[in-house]
Amino acid sequence: MKATIDRIEGTIAVLIPQNNETMKFNLPVFLLPQGCREGDILTFCIERDLKETAEARKRVSGRVSALNAGNKS
Repeated sequence: MKATIDRIEGTIAVLIPQNNETMKFNLPVFLLPQGCREGDILTFCIERDLKETAEARKRVSGRVSALNAGNKS
């Protein structure tokens, strides 16, 4: 996905996706690459991290099991 930095308001950048100019979204400035300014076009890539997801589910499952075991006494 590509988006244009419409403006920067303090610590927030207002972005407009290139495929939908009626929609806008905000992003904290600290997440932008260094040196970005109004009018710059950004490319976004969001990926699913299957390994971290599986590890998180395992941790939560262990905690739930421990809680359930404690409730049986």
